[in-house]
Amino acid sequence: MATTEKATALINDLIEINNDRVAGFEKALEDIEEENLDLKAVFQGYARQSRQNALELAALVDDPQQVETGESVSGTLHRAWIDVKSLFGGSDRASILSEAERGEDAIKKAYRDALASGDLPAGALGTVTSQAEKINAAHDEVKALRDAAKA
Repeated sequence: MATTEKATALINDLIEINNDRVAGFEKALEDIEEENLDLKAVFQGYARQSRQNALELAALVDDPQQVETGESVSGTLHRAWIDVKSLFGGSDRASILSEAERGEDAIKKAYRDALASGDLPAGALGTVTSQAEKINAAHDEVKALRDAAKA
């Protein structure tokens, strides 16, 4: 599959946001206290999912030297906001899940935008579509957990 410059840029954006997601869930895992231990397995699973997504996406790029391995600037800023929030008592279950949902909203949008762009080659569409479906399911689970925590 030949990837154009636009396709490579889109795939790299998805790799970056998956890396952001891993870092975000790992940060949340550090902050989880005993009363929310059940969230650890959920967050670890989503971090694993994004690591796998990034590997699958990297395989779609023709030139391995063009594969992005870092995190996005916006993702770094997002994690910094989590750090500030935790200083002000935002570590209760509803706050943790609200922030996780905010991150899931961002990755869900990135996949939606990539699919709508028309710049992905046919060989990448199946992978990106499959990953988007899993991301949407993860978002819905986090949202349901958040809603239950607020009830």
